Amino acid sequence: MSLLKRLGKEELIENQPKKQSSPLLYNRKVVGDQLESKLHNFLVEEMKKIENLPSDAYEPLIEQKAEDFFRQEGKTLSFEDKQIVLKQAKNELLGFGPITSLLGDEMVTEVMVNGPHDVYVEKEGKIERTDVSFRDNDHIVRLIEKIVHPLGRRIDESSPMVDARLPDGSRVNAIIPPLSLQGPTITIRKFSERPFTIQDFLNFNTLSPEMAEFIEKCVKSKLNIFISGGTGSGKTSTLNVLSSFIPDDERIITIEDAAELKLSQDHVVSLEARPANLEGEGAITIRDLVKNSLRMRPDRIIIGEVRSAEALDMLQAMNTGHEGSLGTGHANSPRDLLARLETMVLMAGFELPIRAIREQIAGALDLIVHQERLKNGKRKVTHITEVLGLEGDTIVLQDIFKYNERRVLDENSRGKGRFETTGIRPYCADRLEMEGFTIPASWYLKEWE
Repeated sequence: MSLLKRLGKEELIENQPKKQSSPLLYNRKVVGDQLESKLHNFLVEEMKKIENLPSDAYEPLIEQKAEDFFRQEGKTLSFEDKQIVLKQAKNELLGFGPITSLLGDEMVTEVMVNGPHDVYVEKEGKIERTDVSFRDNDHIVRLIEKIVHPLGRRIDESSPMVDARLPDGSRVNAIIPPLSLQGPTITIRKFSERPFTIQDFLNFNTLSPEMAEFIEKCVKSKLNIFISGGTGSGKTSTLNVLSSFIPDDERIITIEDAAELKLSQDHVVSLEARPANLEGEGAITIRDLVKNSLRMRPDRIIIGEVRSAEALDMLQAMNTGHEGSLGTGHANSPRDLLARLETMVLMAGFELPIRAIREQIAGALDLIVHQERLKNGKRKVTHITEVLGLEGDTIVLQDIFKYNERRVLDENSRGKGRFETTGIRPYCADRLEMEGFTIPASWYLKEWE
């Protein structure tokens, strides 16, 4: 066959319309989406006619009104199809649209919407794609607005990024075009409805029983503790667990960008930062809240995440009698956390000498708890490190506990490791003993698988 004939044949093949893989399923989905949209609009109008309806009465009323709708619009639908359309409508009105089922799945720890047709989840530390989809970009934007509107926040072209939270405390970040090129994007970090306890961490093998007991004694003895780790390493969950050790008779002030902490104590005051309004005014930063919290007679100050100039105010609070403060910060190691704190203090705008900053850090921090997410998706407390003070121009650190990950793979091709001690008696041991706690010498003479 000649080259021209071959080219002509290939061009003919390329110009032929591509076949749909399953046109029947595709058409059925389109019809279902259109019907669900009509049902949604119908139910919204019906709900507007009723005032002061109790929250537990919405679902029965929706089902009743949906039956009226199907008598007119859904005569050709089977019972199963009607239930599917009704479920989709109920998710839109009472839940969070197509991702409602994902948020209800206890195995899912993160939901990632990358445009209408790309929805991913994280399960057991691994990311996998789902068959969930949205109708279009506007469908996602409506969901974002539903999440942020009750919190007094907004998302539009003038403010295309927003941080928010769900009613259960799960963290939400959303970003829309023109900043997101593939369409509106939502990232939801789920938190358990029941906050994790130290027993959960022991069951997950996140740390050893001896490490858990040591941290508990340090929190109760009012040591200033920072939790460090990378993104997704579980810092907020660990902060929740450490906060649970605070006695009930202490006044706790929590400060966060988006309120996520769930403390079990009675005397808790939760503060949340606020973004600027349409005119660019009215913003309340974490730093503003830290300064204000010092006037609120706190026994403990807990900052969800230190990421900017508020580091200076936090360190000053720790150095002026506000002992037992807790916070988290992004870092790849305990030593890296100190370097990040130096940088964040400089962001406050004061030209402080590096030595003065390091003196503040060394005098404020007592303990660093470092957490990592390993390659197999498991989260481990890899270091419990003491801050001993300043020697010359260097802050001296001392590891008390470590997680040593072996390179040998087990039968499940997952790396094995063990918790171990450095065999060093903690510098803070005298302080713990003054508070009535003892530290068994046996802790520093063995390793734990």
